[in-house]
Amino acid sequence: MQKNMRFVVVLMSCCVLGIVCLQLYWNYRSYKTVTKNFKAEVNQALNNAVNSEMEWWRNQMVKQVKIWLADTSLFTIDCDIKNRDSNTVFTLQDTHPRFLEDTSRRTKFFKIGLAKFTKKLRKITPEAKEIFINHFAEIVFKEDIKKGIVYYYTQGLGDSINVMMNASKVNLQQLDKYLKQELKTKEINSSFTINAQAIKDAKNYFVSEKVNASLRRPFEKEWVQLTLENPNRFYFREMKWIIITSLLLIGITIFSFIYTIKTLLRQQKLVLIKDQFISNMTHEFHTPLSSIQVTTEALERFSFDIETQKQYLEIIKQQAGKLNNLTAQILQNAKLETLGITIQEDIDLISLLNELTEEFGQRTAIDLSFSHQNLKAAIIKGSRNDLKNALSNLLDNAYKYNFSPLKEIRIVLSHKNNHYQIRISDNGIGIPSEFRTKIFEPFFRINATDNHDVKGYGLGLSYVKKIMDLHKASLTVTNNGSKGSIFTIEF
Repeated sequence: MQKNMRFVVVLMSCCVLGIVCLQLYWNYRSYKTVTKNFKAEVNQALNNAVNSEMEWWRNQMVKQVKIWLADTSLFTIDCDIKNRDSNTVFTLQDTHPRFLEDTSRRTKFFKIGLAKFTKKLRKITPEAKEIFINHFAEIVFKEDIKKGIVYYYTQGLGDSINVMMNASKVNLQQLDKYLKQELKTKEINSSFTINAQAIKDAKNYFVSEKVNASLRRPFEKEWVQLTLENPNRFYFREMKWIIITSLLLIGITIFSFIYTIKTLLRQQKLVLIKDQFISNMTHEFHTPLSSIQVTTEALERFSFDIETQKQYLEIIKQQAGKLNNLTAQILQNAKLETLGITIQEDIDLISLLNELTEEFGQRTAIDLSFSHQNLKAAIIKGSRNDLKNALSNLLDNAYKYNFSPLKEIRIVLSHKNNHYQIRISDNGIGIPSEFRTKIFEPFFRINATDNHDVKGYGLGLSYVKKIMDLHKASLTVTNNGSKGSIFTIEF
């Protein structure tokens, strides 16, 4: 059985260890994945936000270019069909050239044809002008500035665009708005700071990669970085319920394991106690039964005189009484477990202890005394018969486990702090400190090898403890100096 028990414990330990390790590994992998994704998504969010902010600037510049081109005092837009295919070709030039060389044929015009414009016009119309301005600003100009380059379509337009590009720096307010949108989309609910310089504090913050937010990139640099909370803090904040659930599962698993092991050990202990109880009970019943059988057979087979017959009958009577006491003790415990007792009687402890002292002194050769410190009465509520049996058990134990030439038992009844206290002290073998709580457990016996030839089932003190609990009384045991024990009961 012990081998099976060890195997079960080892198997359960391996299972629990496996579950715990699996949970810890899952949490670790989850942590690595979440923190890695957090960093990648923050960097992606910053890139997307910078691109959105740059797109916002380009749209603003497109609007400004449309305003400039529509202003005839700045630029002149015309068209003709003087070309090989006789298609409409639009021309753009400064209305008032800034420099003399700008009037030369080579730089005077910016010409462009529109593939989707099929009308053949020798002179510009308002509708055609609007089509040209929209196409030029939204397609030609916007695609060019995406490359970070300023083209001088005309000297005046190039200069104006160049000034506008130089004035277009990162708009932190716009960038902040786009970042919030991007982080919200990625379900990152963290406060952040936008800085032009890196903040290197890995313990408390996470600093994103640098992103160039200049409209003239890659030729010019305008770095932007994002500073957020540490990924570890983000992980524990976002995953706290999963972590708590996982830890709770680990705790429940370990608790169940410990509880199961305790239950198995308790069952094993009960099996051992049961086997010991059966062995003791068999021995206890076998001895008196054997004596009765042998004595009866002797009476049947031989003719004894009257005096010898009386002696043999006395032996039978004593052994039968012993059997009766043993069965009564077992039945008392069984009855107490199933039916309990009725606490209704008024019991005078002085009268009860006087009665016990007298009865016990008559049937034993022992120095027994009882004192009650001049108390006139000590009345409690309880069951007189059960309480008497319990106290009698204590006196029996004090007598049985005493191997001194002069056996002494002292009973003292006192009253203090609204409590009645009974102290039963003896000069017997005493009880080791490590067993003082176990002796009240059913079937427990200290001297399992019966070195002192004291028989029993280990039911006496457990019965006493149950009776005292039902009377709401405390029961403790201490040393009586260097020899013996003191049982203290407080009502």
